[in-house]
Amino acid sequence: MRSDYMKLGLTRIPHRALLKAMGLTDEDIQKPMIGIVNSKNDIIPGHIHLDTIAEAVKLSVAAAGGTPFVFPAIGVCDGLAMGHDGMKYSLVSREHIADSVEIMAMSHPFDGLVFIPNCDKIIPGMILAALRLNIPSVFVSGGPMMPSFSTGKKLTVSNAFEAVGQASIGKITPEEVKLIEDEACPGCGSCAGMFTANSMNCMTEAIGLGLPGNGTIPAVNASRVRLAKQAGSKVMELLAKNIRPKDIVTNQSLANALSVDMALGCSSNTVLHLLAIAHEADLKLSLEDINDKSKVTPYLVKLSPAGKHCCADLDIAGGVQGVLKRLSGYGLINGSCMTATGKTVEENLAKAAIKDDDVIRDKQTAYSQDGGLAILWGNLAPDGAVVKKGAVIKEMMVVKGPARVFDSEEDCTEKLLAGGIKPGDVIVIRYEGPKGGPGMREMLTPTATLAGMGLDSSVALVTDGRFSGASKGSSIGHVSPEAAAGGLIGLIKENDIISINIPENKLELLVDEAELEKRRKEWKPLEKPVQRGCLSRYRKLVTSANTGAILED
Repeated sequence: MRSDYMKLGLTRIPHRALLKAMGLTDEDIQKPMIGIVNSKNDIIPGHIHLDTIAEAVKLSVAAAGGTPFVFPAIGVCDGLAMGHDGMKYSLVSREHIADSVEIMAMSHPFDGLVFIPNCDKIIPGMILAALRLNIPSVFVSGGPMMPSFSTGKKLTVSNAFEAVGQASIGKITPEEVKLIEDEACPGCGSCAGMFTANSMNCMTEAIGLGLPGNGTIPAVNASRVRLAKQAGSKVMELLAKNIRPKDIVTNQSLANALSVDMALGCSSNTVLHLLAIAHEADLKLSLEDINDKSKVTPYLVKLSPAGKHCCADLDIAGGVQGVLKRLSGYGLINGSCMTATGKTVEENLAKAAIKDDDVIRDKQTAYSQDGGLAILWGNLAPDGAVVKKGAVIKEMMVVKGPARVFDSEEDCTEKLLAGGIKPGDVIVIRYEGPKGGPGMREMLTPTATLAGMGLDSSVALVTDGRFSGASKGSSIGHVSPEAAAGGLIGLIKENDIISINIPENKLELLVDEAELEKRRKEWKPLEKPVQRGCLSRYRKLVTSANTGAILED
């Protein structure tokens, strides 16, 4: 066992003494040692209940013959970090989480790991760590939040963000604002729609690292605790069979995850994270691969913010396993891939069922015959850009309009709230990329404000930053190269014409090359000041969004 390095032999007398200081018996020390990475904290709604999940895992590990040890991981709530400098640290935290788990699991050589994430960058950060360490691992998330039904229709956190724009133009009353504020997030769990957290928890299940139900069982359901108990016993089974993360995460399982991604219309952040996961697993994945998968995968499930359903509805309808089963019927899933159940995808799907054809549609009734995400290219994004196509209305699929240029999210939001953006405009927010931000902030505040003001059906937004899964509309992010790296987005001037053609995967700046060459000679990069510390180091090491914003080796 890996933990033998820490506990066997004459030279490990002091190590055993330290373990016994925590009440461990000789029998406990002899058993396999399982680390439980718990991202519980008191500041993220999706994490406030994770001690319950961790306790269930501990009990199950012990019952299956292991000795469990819980240790923490940090987490950033993207919703609370949104719209201010705190958002610069969210993507950065992905790498920090991976590093911190690596540090803990190398300093204390566990035989297996159970990961308990729930939100945003915590999930991919833990996946990166699992692949880097490559010891038997199982993921069990805290589960999605329920929507609120207080107004007679489903409310989620996206309604709260959109209320900013609605209130700014008097579209809703102060009393309605208060109701949304009080009721949109009714309790624990990752925010209720197909936002980044739930997208990544579904990806974890689809790729095989999470057990069936990981992505969709609501946080408040007792079955979530039962799933945690299964995770504790399954990690012991994986240890016995020597099934490791790199046995599960393969080119074929990544392809499966991408198929589910396109069928669900997941957050555009999945592109960043799946690219980074592939890199950590020593696999090849490109934006071209993602676009190719989108072209052949029907968009079957439309959840909030694009549709009326939430993750809880998807769970009742059959969950991620139901989506896998539907896609498998179309030949889009490789059933031979190994999973954290110790069984293949095909074996898992024997128990899967589709219980609601309105939530999990078939090809004939699909929202579209291609996937919910699309990659765009053109002179404005020679290395690619990403759009959550499934959340774009038909009228905004092809857009041509004058650029309204901002060098920060705050400047754009201020102009929006002052009524300075008109129908037909194309907002450009630059110097918000991985290096330029630094940290590649999410632009949910401006996109939600646009939606609240009723401008999301007539105004597009282009950025080298990224978007929350709660964003909707013609919102094109991850423009690469970014402005800080000399990308063309840094040369755009006010009222330049930008052309967006999502069906043809094109993003173009309609300015002649002679003028652009003149601007290149005059261009000086804007470098936003940062304090000493992790942002400064991150700026020096981070690569472009089209690589997954990984750090240079």
